[in-house]
Amino acid sequence: MNKADLSKKPAQVSAMFDEVAAKYDRTNNILSAGNALLWRVATVNALEPHPGDKVLDLAAGTGTSSAAIAREGATVVAADFSPGMIAVGQKKYGHLNRVSFVEADATELPFADDEFDSTTISFGLRNVVRPRAALEEMLRVTRPGGRIVICEFSTPANPAMRTAYDLYLNKVMPVLTKVVSSNPASYEYLNDSIHAWPNQRTLASWLREAGWTDVRYRNLTGGIVALHRATKPFPAAE
Repeated sequence: MNKADLSKKPAQVSAMFDEVAAKYDRTNNILSAGNALLWRVATVNALEPHPGDKVLDLAAGTGTSSAAIAREGATVVAADFSPGMIAVGQKKYGHLNRVSFVEADATELPFADDEFDSTTISFGLRNVVRPRAALEEMLRVTRPGGRIVICEFSTPANPAMRTAYDLYLNKVMPVLTKVVSSNPASYEYLNDSIHAWPNQRTLASWLREAGWTDVRYRNLTGGIVALHRATKPFPAAE
């Protein structure tokens, strides 16, 4: 079984996700105690997709979030660098006219400048070897005035919540993954990557440094997850 490490070598991470693809959605629902659905709803609401919009769903995995966005009338490009995830996604959602799947590297997106009305990434930025480069690429492919929405694991604001969450990650989740996951070792990486990931304010600063404006975030489930939003500015008038 493949387990990536925090060097986040793209081929290694991709292979790890290939191995968990078949049971990925079921495992996430169990490990999140059903909160995965609530986080997805919050992400789609923050994205505010409109009929006719073209949305990039980066690190889309099996396309579950892409399908939710498409239900609002938008056309969605579900991009992921794991062929295994894309294969599962195409089986589940390939019949949807407004969802298409593309294999892509988040740091070198195969799309034109200003191509999308908005971009989003859920629980994927943490797995990118150069996350700030991905934020810059997402800015490049988003039209001026367009929005980015990031849903990612973060740092609980309350110390008691942090303690309880650490206990869950370190003691409870390893037991669960042995039962429900096709690759329990990969969830050791999940634990490591969550602990290594920066807090809400740091990610907000990365967005500003990448060129995004109107950067805001709000905590979900006490800060276990944070929802970041920002806007691509219009070019300065000459």
